Amino acid sequence: MPIFHDCQRCTACCRWPGQVKLANADVTRIANFLQIPENDFIQQHTRLQHDRRGLALQEHSDGACVFLKNNLCAIQSVKPQQCRDFPNLWKYPGSEKYCRAIPLEVSEEDYVRLVSQATRRTPEAVREIIRCES
Repeated sequence: MPIFHDCQRCTACCRWPGQVKLANADVTRIANFLQIPENDFIQQHTRLQHDRRGLALQEHSDGACVFLKNNLCAIQSVKPQQCRDFPNLWKYPGSEKYCRAIPLEVSEEDYVRLVSQATRRTPEAVREIIRCES
């Protein structure tokens, strides 16, 4: 049976030293939320990805996301898809040591429904990702 990881909002994933890649839709959504032009958002809150193939969120010198404020995500409702997908559709090496999400054994139908709700992806998109990983 699939395992759904129920996020406990521990913010460990917001502090890991990696990059949060941004899709164009992420840039638009976050800039609109912040009520600033996209170019201003890009200049103020992003950097080049390590491979120079796109944008990533800036982070503090300790690796924490710039939008982590008082142990909460300041852009929770519009956070990047990469953040929404963690820890159910991807994990980083060693994440199980830090992530406090509660693993729940669920039916495949419930897994698709729960992941769809958590990631804001359609059930069809979740099923396609699952098929590609198999």
